[in-house]
Amino acid sequence: MRELPLFFEQVNRYFDRAKPLLDHPEGLLKQIKACNAVYHLSFPLRRDDGTIEVIHGWRAHHSQHRLPVKGGFRLTVHASEDEVTALAALMTYKCALMDIPFGGAKGAIKIEKDDYSSGELERIIRRYTFELVQRNCIGPGVDVPGPDMGVSTREIAWMSDTYCQLSRGEESALGAVTGKPLGSGGVRGRVEATGRGVYFGIREAVSFREDMDRLGLSTGLDGKRVVIQGLGNVGYHAGRLLTQDGVLVVGILERDGGIYDPKGLDVEEVYRHRENGGSILELEAPRKVGREDRPAGLEWPCDILIPAALENVIGKENAPRIQAKIVAEAANGPTTANAGEILEERGVLQIPDLYLNAGGVTVSYFEWIKNLSHVRFGRLERRFQAASNHRMLRAIESITERDFDVGTIDELAVGASEEDLVNSGLEETMVAGYHDVRELARRKGTGLRNAAFAIAMEKVATSYEERGIFP
Repeated sequence: MRELPLFFEQVNRYFDRAKPLLDHPEGLLKQIKACNAVYHLSFPLRRDDGTIEVIHGWRAHHSQHRLPVKGGFRLTVHASEDEVTALAALMTYKCALMDIPFGGAKGAIKIEKDDYSSGELERIIRRYTFELVQRNCIGPGVDVPGPDMGVSTREIAWMSDTYCQLSRGEESALGAVTGKPLGSGGVRGRVEATGRGVYFGIREAVSFREDMDRLGLSTGLDGKRVVIQGLGNVGYHAGRLLTQDGVLVVGILERDGGIYDPKGLDVEEVYRHRENGGSILELEAPRKVGREDRPAGLEWPCDILIPAALENVIGKENAPRIQAKIVAEAANGPTTANAGEILEERGVLQIPDLYLNAGGVTVSYFEWIKNLSHVRFGRLERRFQAASNHRMLRAIESITERDFDVGTIDELAVGASEEDLVNSGLEETMVAGYHDVRELARRKGTGLRNAAFAIAMEKVATSYEERGIFP
């Protein structure tokens, strides 16, 4: 008997717990829950030494209630059909919750990225893209992949270029893939979007005095102690932005171990050291754990624990020992269903992954819109806004008989850039999303995760009913 249920089973257990909050026919709920299709791809790779290796990959379409479907693809030796199916389901509910007009999808290629040369990786990505095209599993109106674990702008550029070559002049071909480099149709702010979304979500969660009083914490981020598990793209940007708002990052966990300092760690220094190939254990810290003992770092004293790496890291065994009063799920599925129950019974505030890590797909949506419209955000209105602000400042000068210095005018009389607009849109999405989830949780007397699933399921059900899928 396996220790943990399969990942997709975990997601469906959360789904089932939210069902009592809804009033829809059981058959409709079963359709929402089911995965529409999973494609298993196998193709040969000629390696640099001339040998042939068979590469396995997957692409799951969980729900096509809205098109295109959307979801990243990852490069990991642990990839499986169960994993991509579960992640595709989470994408369905995540997009619905945040009012992003996509169905849910996910993909993976089963490789250990570090074992392959750059040339081999390029051949793998391009062939994977070709296989998706052959099955009509990629396209701006069909399925829009994006980056996930192990996938950078380099791999995304290869995928986008391959699709554009195969699309034979399709006008909106750049909209088939998101997370692209800026010069290839990407959008400013996408790289840090998920981490920035985590920051906005946590900032909003700690702003409610009633909720913080119940946890014995003050409102606001200033002085909060944080442990981050996984200092990759998401964990780094979340930690960097939280630190700027007065948070003290006291613990960081990585693949090779973890370090803890109650006086605080320099997130930038740790990240640079890791990026330069160093081990986290080489840095000075009063407490350290090695690779085998790193799960114990999740139990370190802190106010907020941010799992930002893998699924199922908080289980029923360690949930009773988690000292954090807030678990902010920056990763997908870091808390098992049993552990979630334990944490809820203990009064821990769980900010669910379904909401908290939606920043990536939100900004991917903005990139998709940019590619379809063929207009950079801010291009039409930025200088008009700047001129309007300049006239307003001059009007204030004439009314108040006070002259602004040139530096003040230059600082205030500006229009919004693409990055400003993207970050503003992301902030609005995350703030509004948290208020919706918290309000339903408060009215129904349930947790944030249950409320998030219920809102998402309701929106998917409404979409099915409005389209007349079940006459």
